[in-house]
Amino acid sequence: MAKDDKTTEPTPTKGGKKKLIMIIAIALIALIGGGAGGYMIFAPKKATAEPKPTPGVVSVLDAITINLADGHYLKLKMTLQATTEAAEPPDGSKALDIAIDEYSGRKMDELMSNAERDRTKKELIDKVVEAYTVDKKKEVMDIYFTTFVIQ
Repeated sequence: MAKDDKTTEPTPTKGGKKKLIMIIAIALIALIGGGAGGYMIFAPKKATAEPKPTPGVVSVLDAITINLADGHYLKLKMTLQATTEAAEPPDGSKALDIAIDEYSGRKMDELMSNAERDRTKKELIDKVVEAYTVDKKKEVMDIYFTTFVIQ
């Protein structure tokens, strides 16, 4: 007979699993680091907030009467808050014209609710500020209603 019929088993290499885990961990760290670096480089840049304009003079405009729908009227008096960038106090004719366009023909019920009045005022402010912007310099920054009477 043969000496001993022992089968030879391969001896496991020392630290084989540990090496595999270390290689995987290093690869994951490299992927995460590369992804973070790529995000930092290629991420869209945040737009810097435009500085708030500095309030200047206030121009008081004459009251106007605007025709609403169904024979109703709106008596509107407003003031323009100019910025310090304005060379002179703003002429209110553009603002009054925009207000007439904005409110003419509206239903009285629409303007009676605070939410709708605030919404239309916001639209009016946006249009007036745009109308008084010259060479990216805002000459008017806000409007204030001093009279808002619906009949």
